[in-house]
Amino acid sequence: MSIAEPAVEQFPHPALAYIAATRPPFILATIVPVILGLSYSVYQGYTLDWATAVLSLLAAVLLHAGINVLNDYYDALNGTDDNNDERIFPFTGGSRFIQNEVMTRQQTLIYGVCLMLAVILIGSYLVAQTGAALFWLGLTGIVIGWGYSAPPLRLNSRGLGELCLLAGFSLLPLGAWLVQTGNLSTNVVAIAIPVGLLTANLLFINQFPDRKADIQAGKLHWVARLEPDTARWGYVLIASLAWLMLAMLIAVGLLPVSALVAMLPAVLTYRAAAILIRHANHPSALVPAIRMTILAMLAHGALLSAVLIVESL
Repeated sequence: MSIAEPAVEQFPHPALAYIAATRPPFILATIVPVILGLSYSVYQGYTLDWATAVLSLLAAVLLHAGINVLNDYYDALNGTDDNNDERIFPFTGGSRFIQNEVMTRQQTLIYGVCLMLAVILIGSYLVAQTGAALFWLGLTGIVIGWGYSAPPLRLNSRGLGELCLLAGFSLLPLGAWLVQTGNLSTNVVAIAIPVGLLTANLLFINQFPDRKADIQAGKLHWVARLEPDTARWGYVLIASLAWLMLAMLIAVGLLPVSALVAMLPAVLTYRAAAILIRHANHPSALVPAIRMTILAMLAHGALLSAVLIVESL
């Protein structure tokens, strides 16, 4: 069942349009890593400070929202979304708010900047409570998020999109941990790598329907650089690295043995891989694979967080 693209008449009040323009369902991808970082702090014996935990979560949500909105703006500037006739809404091809005249480019830019300013405001308070390390961590996250699609960096166009998501979604748990504990930990980064890889794989598979439009716009990520029959194996590689990393974390004792339950969503990723391998040249057939990829990422993060909380009791 397809979902209708946004239209002006769907939003009787402008506030509804502004909320929908952030693509709220996809912001779950940010909530899960933050909760993972908070759960790991509890697992390590720290008492959760609910006020700063909520603020950390809010800052992460606003950051993701801002990145989504700004990505729409810059993709409208370079024509990527305008020329995308193989998009699978709502998964690929942007929010369509600019293309369907729900919002103008200028409104989108101003909105994206305001969201980023809100992140900076909340982040400044958390930095004052936590220390300079959080400032540098937050600055790195903002640069990665803004530079993902914005010139002059245009990181995704240079084939660095998956690395951006891996880095960004590994920093989110670290930031949540840092706010709670006041110290940095490579262990937190390590346990975040599987969810970061699974999130990167969502970007990877979403680029197959966008491939032709991205090539025309000069967005030369790896799915655009390679032929689909070759690029499809990148999904298998990224997924395999994620599950191998989880197994290694359990083997070396950074995660409890009970964390094996967080490997159950691997079934979904390999089912999605099978669909992609068969239909890499037919983007319209990838909807089930995209949904499985989203579910696997969310389920892994949720299961791992639950395990850490239970183990801390």
